[in-house]
Amino acid sequence: MSNSLPGRDSQKKMAPNPLNKEYAIRHYEPANDDFRNSSVLVPLIAWKNELEVLLTLRTQDINHGGQLSFPGGGKEGDETIFETALREAQEEIGLHNDGVKITGTLTSLYVGHSDNMVTPVVAFLEREQLFTPNPNEVDEIISVSLDELIEEKNLVYEEWNLRGTPYRVPFWNIHRVPLWGATAMMMSELIELYQDFLQDQRK
Repeated sequence: MSNSLPGRDSQKKMAPNPLNKEYAIRHYEPANDDFRNSSVLVPLIAWKNELEVLLTLRTQDINHGGQLSFPGGGKEGDETIFETALREAQEEIGLHNDGVKITGTLTSLYVGHSDNMVTPVVAFLEREQLFTPNPNEVDEIISVSLDELIEEKNLVYEEWNLRGTPYRVPFWNIHRVPLWGATAMMMSELIELYQDFLQDQRK
């Protein structure tokens, strides 16, 4: 999957942009190399009629609390990014690895607020299973179809005040909590790949 990715241009379509030109648009690249390597699992539910992606609503008292995100976290020891993503998904949502097929990665994204270089690991969940939220990290587990994310009516732009600066923020209005920020940027690349797939299927 990672051989021909849309890359940063696709991610930036869902990036918040400052309205005040005095504030530079983020380049989403680290200033040095002492960041933490992290990964998230992008779980695609493949056992239903429509392809759905799974998201978690993070508890309020952790990093990026109260936001929709993919399950994931920081790399530990000699783990690969794939092992990290699977371990974090097991801890956060009780994922069972049986029937989980990893297909590759999306473009890594630097998240300056937490100083993490995050690599999204895409996996198809081919066997039906029940998920259990870890109450220390996850308030809710939801899933949304990729077709729903394509619909223009679900893509919204608003002006938000982020850390004292006004931004134009794109987000998906698919839950009582908006899907925005780094997770939306990673999702944007996934959706572009999905749309390319649909076009190829129609040929």
